[in-house]
Amino acid sequence: MILKFIKGFSLLLFALLILVPSLIVVFGASKTDAEVYNAPLSLPERWNLDNYRTLFESSNVGQSFLNSVIVTLASVFFTLLLASLCSFAISRMITVTGKVLFALFTIGLAIPGQVNIVPIFILFNDLGLTNKLSGLVLINVVTTLPISVFILTAFFRELPKEMFEVSAIDGASPLRIYRSIALPLSRPALGATAIFLFVITWNELLFPLLLITDPAKRTLPLSLISFRGEYFSSYSMIFTAVMVASIPMVAMYLFMQRSFIAGLTAGAVKG
Repeated sequence: MILKFIKGFSLLLFALLILVPSLIVVFGASKTDAEVYNAPLSLPERWNLDNYRTLFESSNVGQSFLNSVIVTLASVFFTLLLASLCSFAISRMITVTGKVLFALFTIGLAIPGQVNIVPIFILFNDLGLTNKLSGLVLINVVTTLPISVFILTAFFRELPKEMFEVSAIDGASPLRIYRSIALPLSRPALGATAIFLFVITWNELLFPLLLITDPAKRTLPLSLISFRGEYFSSYSMIFTAVMVASIPMVAMYLFMQRSFIAGLTAGAVKG
């Protein structure tokens, strides 16, 4: 009984930790700055969309939103393409070479991006990739490739090797096996990984802050900083921008919910 009470209380506390900040953001998007400062937990005096109108009319958020969409979709696509190719190859290698390659990608998970910001900036500056969306796509692919390979390799290793062996006997090339067999079977894992990558890339702030100085090339997280000043922060506009920024992530999850759940449970039951 006591254990059940503790479990229920813990779940309630966890729900409140998520619900209260979320409600503050939702309510704050319809408030003025004065209302936010005076009564952050209260309902707005008047529900309206004035903050959203002001956000797109008086700032560069619209362009930043488009930049984030381009960078995120391109980054997720190329990361999944390269990661699926690498993972398929590693899963097919039962020799020491495959284990070494997998270990190298795993080591990449232990290296935080913050320790490489100086050499990354020097390299990208020399290559002329600063203030370019292609530069952000490239660095996002590089930094998220290890975790993608780690996830997809575990899934590819669970696929029946007999299918690949039969296809090879029938004359199918490794690329044909990858395209016609491995990819269709790995859709749940690819969907779960895509959502994971989408959230990481969409919320990425470090590399845009490092590589982008042109206001026209800013991503949405970088534009949110402009609403925060040294002496005053417009929290009503920050909350509004956060609401706008959360729409693609919610839509992405709802659109790929089945793939995400299937990817999480893939391999949990073996028959």
